[in-house]
Amino acid sequence: MPSQEFAKSPALPAPGADRPRVALVTGGSGGIGRAVVERLVRDGFAVGVHYAGNKAKAGATVMEITHAGGLALAVGGDVADEHEMSEAFDAVEREFGGIDVVVHTAGVMKLSPIATLDLDDLDRMHRTNIRGTFVVAQQAARRVRAGGAIVNFSTSVTRLRFPAYGAYAASKGAVEAMTLVLAREMRGKDVTVNAMAPGPTATPLFPEGKNQATIDNLVKAAPLGRLGTPQDIAETVAFLAGPARWINGQVLYTNGGLA
Repeated sequence: MPSQEFAKSPALPAPGADRPRVALVTGGSGGIGRAVVERLVRDGFAVGVHYAGNKAKAGATVMEITHAGGLALAVGGDVADEHEMSEAFDAVEREFGGIDVVVHTAGVMKLSPIATLDLDDLDRMHRTNIRGTFVVAQQAARRVRAGGAIVNFSTSVTRLRFPAYGAYAASKGAVEAMTLVLAREMRGKDVTVNAMAPGPTATPLFPEGKNQATIDNLVKAAPLGRLGTPQDIAETVAFLAGPARWINGQVLYTNGGLA
């Protein structure tokens, strides 16, 4: 099991002093997750930077934050393993005194027409995207403090219906269903639960498996005439994590008007 002791922030103020709000971001060391971490740190959050396999990358993210005066902790774990994720949540609570926001960006995507998809790939996506979301949401529902937020990640492909995305879109449709139900189950706890559904986003992994014509067509399809950026997505997450207290039980299609 990954160690939770890779890197940690300076000590928090003594009990009774003002403390920052605390967020745990799964998949927080790269792509959209990294942008979310950086945006929440700018808003003054102490952040648990979760990683599944790349401990060094998460540690480097934490070191950058702490060297700039922020508060961060690297925590590892398989999102679909309830014991490992319980320990990751425990580590963030020990370090920072509690959790106010959980942003679950971690997921996997395998593309293939439904007729030819390897069922092992289907099982892997379902384990990470469905079971993983359920495990993280379960921990978040038990631990997030009043006034907090839970933000899951779906995809705009559930509306765009691109060929070869059938299994991935199905797994994210389950994420949306869980999100809407959990929002209602959290009645009386003053915790919002929403899902982000990004469209095509220019992460480092985005060009993989796509030729230039495909990328150009996606750029042209959006009314704003460009791909999204991780920072675009992070801005909306920060809104849900902070002032957006009257947005609850929703799926936000953050895609520049593509769908």
